[in-house]
Formats: sequence, C-alpha cells, structure tokens
Amino acid sequence: MADTTQPEPTESGESAAQPSAPEASSKPPKPSKDEKRAERLARQITAFATGHGGGAEGQIAHIGRGSVRIALVGADGEWGVLVAPSQESARRAAEIAGLTLQDAFDGELAARVRTGPYEWARMAGIQLGGPGNPPAPAS
Repeated sequence: MADTTQPEPTESGESAAQPSAPEASSKPPKPSKDEKRAERLARQITAFATGHGGGAEGQIAHIGRGSVRIALVGADGEWGVLVAPSQESARRAAEIAGLTLQDAFDGELAARVRTGPYEWARMAGIQLGGPGNPPAPAS
C-alpha cells in the first residue's frame, strides 16, 4: 500500500508543505544586451576574416564617449573598422571570433595594410599632387 501521509496543518490551518521548485527549464538563460552585441560583432569579424583570406588580426582603441574602434586587417591586407559600445563588448567579440588582438596599430600590423586608390586620393593625395578637398561653400 502507498504511503499517504498528509502534511501537518499549520496554526492557520493551511498545509505546511512547500510547493516544489519548478524543474529546470530546458532553455538556456537569455543572453544580456551586451552579450548580444558582442555576438553580432563577432559574426561581423568572422565574415570579414572569411572574406579576406581566411584570417584577420585587430586592434581595439577608445574613440570617444561610448565608442570603441575595432580595426581589422585581413590576411590579404584589406582593412576595415567596426565600432563597439564598450571595451568589454569589443574584447568579448574578439574572443568569440578568435581574433588575434595587437596592442597598437603600428609595426607589422600597419605594414600589412593594403591601401587602394580611394585611400591614396583622400589621405595622401593632397601631398602627392592628387585631388584636394573641394572648396568650402561661399557664405
């Protein structure tokens, strides 16, 4: 015969039995907003690396209030920039994507960057006889 003991009633007449804890849900906990941002950045880093020779290196630098730059250099020398809301998000994204981070954007990392005609025209073109900036509008 099955044990049919009832919980002892308390002074108020209610059962003293505690409701059982809900079973652990099979869903993992929802990621935080920062974790979602880091995962999105990691997908972008991975896509960049895949599209530019299968690998990339990067460097993280603070660029202003609430903004951190992730400079990327692909294995083929192409470069790009992503912006993260915080150092933590940027570092977490790099970790998720398996991005090798450098301390500074100089030396070997900068030497591997391949620039194109646009960069030459905009950044160095003025000094090398390229097109200058358009004149300011007359007021």
